[in-house]
Amino acid sequence: MSLPVAFLWPHYLWLLLALPLLVLAYVGLLRRRKKLALRYASLAIVKQAMRPGSGWRRHVPPALLLMALTLLLFAAARPLAVVRLPSDHATIVLAMDVSLSMRATDVKPNRLAAAQSAAKTFLEKLPKTIRVAIVSFAGSAQVVQPATLNREDLVAAIDRFQMQRGTAVGSAIVVSLQELFPDEGIDLGEMIYGGAQKRGKGLDEASASKKPKKESVPVAPGSYESAAIVLLTDGRRTTGVDTQEAAQMAARHGVRVHAVGMGTVDGEVPGFEGWSSVYMKLDEPSLKAVAQTTMGDYYYAADAQALSKVYEKLGTRLQVERKETEVAGLLALVAALLSVAAAALSLRWFSRIL
Repeated sequence: MSLPVAFLWPHYLWLLLALPLLVLAYVGLLRRRKKLALRYASLAIVKQAMRPGSGWRRHVPPALLLMALTLLLFAAARPLAVVRLPSDHATIVLAMDVSLSMRATDVKPNRLAAAQSAAKTFLEKLPKTIRVAIVSFAGSAQVVQPATLNREDLVAAIDRFQMQRGTAVGSAIVVSLQELFPDEGIDLGEMIYGGAQKRGKGLDEASASKKPKKESVPVAPGSYESAAIVLLTDGRRTTGVDTQEAAQMAARHGVRVHAVGMGTVDGEVPGFEGWSSVYMKLDEPSLKAVAQTTMGDYYYAADAQALSKVYEKLGTRLQVERKETEVAGLLALVAALLSVAAAALSLRWFSRIL
């Protein structure tokens, strides 16, 4: 649980200004008692004052009481805090690159096989209550398995990957959002071709095929805790929707995109003669920007072992969600315990309550 991030009744915080006045009143009371003790001194009082530890003990119960009062004033303002709880209704979209460069063997046995193996392990460790969808992308992007709890169907979809030319990273993010928000009518073709696709149709045909869209209200990036996208690629965008445009769309929906980059940063891959190093080069700046825009994380996996660790870390991270909850009751409980402790210490040390 994090520190309070907001208060439902913040106007009660003004009462905290009374605390310094209480401290001043306590100091004044001590000075007054000191003057009275000097005026009416007796041997018994002097002996009591000279007992070991009596100096600091006398201040402990009032200090505890002041702490209790402070917590009660904070509780009166009804603070809210972010609590991390196990997720039981999340949906995760695995968007995986199946471009021809995934045949490279710098990651053993090859990039695609290593990615498939890591994804399967990822599915095994996820709670059974988390739904998962699979999106594959190369020159285009498509949902190869809609969101489901059936792990066997997901594994079968991963095994059916077919490699193609091109790398449409942005399109993969858009298709993932289509799967997460089916009622919004997100149109990948419209984003790529604009009005050209509509002009190719007759007016009646276009109006008949148009589905009613649910209005999307922009939210804070990373605020949608019920879904996440895990994007894995080994190259850079060569076609499709602009990657940053897609990332901004995900950010407006509050969906985090956790980007995983694998392959080589310099583009040089042994055994891939005839391929331009530009197309084999991992576009780390773009993936880092996607993660930053959507409040997600970026991971680099240089080999199969590193890729497995990345998916293991992601699995742990995606199993929890953050919820905002009121903690006034907790603060009041701590305040009550402090008050009881103050009274108990005062009775034990001085045979009186404060």
